[in-house]
Amino acid sequence: MSSAVLPHHPDPCGWNALLPPRTPNAPASGKITAKYAVVGAGYTGLAAARRLAELDPTADIVVLEGTTVGEGASGRNSGFASPRDLPASAAPADLQKAIALNRSGEEGFDWLLAIMAEHNITCDLELTGRIKGAATDAGAQIVRSLRDAVAQLELPHEFLDTDQMQQRIGTRYYKCGLYTHEGYLLQPAALIRGLADSLPSNVRLHENSPVLSLRKQGKWHLKTPTAHIDADYVVIAANAAIKEFGFLRSRLVTIYTYAAITQALPPHEIAQLGSMANWGLLAAHRLGTTVRRVGPDRLMVRSLYAYERGLSSEHVNDALLSCFHRRYPALWHIGLDYIWGGTTALTMNGAPWWGHLGDGLYASAGCNGAGIVKGTVLGKRLAELIAGICKPDDIHATYGTANWVAPEPFRTIGFNVISAIERRKAGREA
Repeated sequence: MSSAVLPHHPDPCGWNALLPPRTPNAPASGKITAKYAVVGAGYTGLAAARRLAELDPTADIVVLEGTTVGEGASGRNSGFASPRDLPASAAPADLQKAIALNRSGEEGFDWLLAIMAEHNITCDLELTGRIKGAATDAGAQIVRSLRDAVAQLELPHEFLDTDQMQQRIGTRYYKCGLYTHEGYLLQPAALIRGLADSLPSNVRLHENSPVLSLRKQGKWHLKTPTAHIDADYVVIAANAAIKEFGFLRSRLVTIYTYAAITQALPPHEIAQLGSMANWGLLAAHRLGTTVRRVGPDRLMVRSLYAYERGLSSEHVNDALLSCFHRRYPALWHIGLDYIWGGTTALTMNGAPWWGHLGDGLYASAGCNGAGIVKGTVLGKRLAELIAGICKPDDIHATYGTANWVAPEPFRTIGFNVISAIERRKAGREA
């Protein structure tokens, strides 16, 4: 198998920087034998390891994380979580799909809540609802269509005009918004740290242990810089990095995206962040900018997309600062304290790849930017597949499965053309 190359992130994760320093677990070293090896300590990998430990409590389980917990993609997201997704439209097929997805999401979210309660994991989890915001006429049409869809599902919601948006989030940048009552905000680095530090006793987590090679010769053999691991079963939960082992290269593309947290506002300017003490906004257009309030006196902005390679820190700083100041021009003097990038794996049809890859080899990849709840439930179900108590057809019926992606150079050409078109469509929402 090919050697794996981790995504390079020159800037530390801002969510991690807001937390006290953490001492990582020691890297894997020497000769290690385990029944199960899990590659990746994100939401999917930790869920798989935890569920395997529940189902097979005497088994040795090793989790290999290439970086430190919280510095990977799971700590670098926007910190949105919800047991329920909004339907794509009011069409009967979209409504039925949302119902099925929400049934699965509720399972994953309830399991997360139980783990957090059992282990006293504190991650600023708060039921805040969420806002879908439109800054363009096309976006407003999407929001109105979404309002009709959530009404069909009888989900509590409020349609917000420009004045109401300003009152709640402190800006007149948006033409309208749809506030849905279900939706949580949290500190993602604190959550992933808590999940990692509360694993069952038969799970060994090794950080700073990138898997350099993976091969099958009787058992599975995994090599890190300082260890050789033999395992009967392997779970790859490394999202886009699975391509580096030679798998799913025709199903996934790697996307870099970026976020920043502003400097703290002085007390006399905090009112400009709106009357809601905690809120999160997702743009109507899929390439639009995400904005959320962080604590009493900061904002987070997430925007920018890059294909297969990262952008320079200088470009990211300028672009995210512009996103922030266009929405809050009165705060032109407030800068950014933390700026960071992260990766996700996208698929052409928005469905993940999940299931059995080979003899004793399992994987889940292609979260499409919705990782906390979806990653948790798919990791849990992957462990149940290994144990023989989950039917693959059930997962594929709910989530679909990732379809084929054109090879290079057509993939890059297609991405550049489509992203240019979509950026124009996004307009002010970018």
